[in-house]
Amino acid sequence: MTLKDQITEDMKTAMRAKDTARLGTIRLLLSACKQKEVDERVTLSDADVVAIVDKMIKQRKDSIAQFTAAGRTDLVDQESAELVVLDAYLPQRLGADEIDAAVRAIVAELGASGPGDMGKVMGTVKQRLAGNADMGLVSAAVKRALTQ
Repeated sequence: MTLKDQITEDMKTAMRAKDTARLGTIRLLLSACKQKEVDERVTLSDADVVAIVDKMIKQRKDSIAQFTAAGRTDLVDQESAELVVLDAYLPQRLGADEIDAAVRAIVAELGASGPGDMGKVMGTVKQRLAGNADMGLVSAAVKRALTQ
């Protein structure tokens, strides 16, 4: 069963359970997937769906930070609930140590040295770690590896 099929099944389950908060979030996710399929005229793979989920999680985190600064706890709670639902569709993430090890291996493999090679290293790292690691942590690890 593909990830998109799993999300569709979860939507049906949420509808039966009358779980409106979960249902709304899942519908937003399916809508984003459908929009990408229509725009690009492709069928999404699991990696594509994970990328969409990752993007939506980043949006929720940004919103939470802004709503917290504005003192809107009601909206913070709503975004946090959506974040929990979306997070369930991501694969197990790599830890900071695993990310550092993977980045060091890629830097050594490419023979990269210095901040000028950041783009080359990030391109390779994104291909290998996409969906399995927080790209903010990956970027920081690449900067550390290239400045040592």
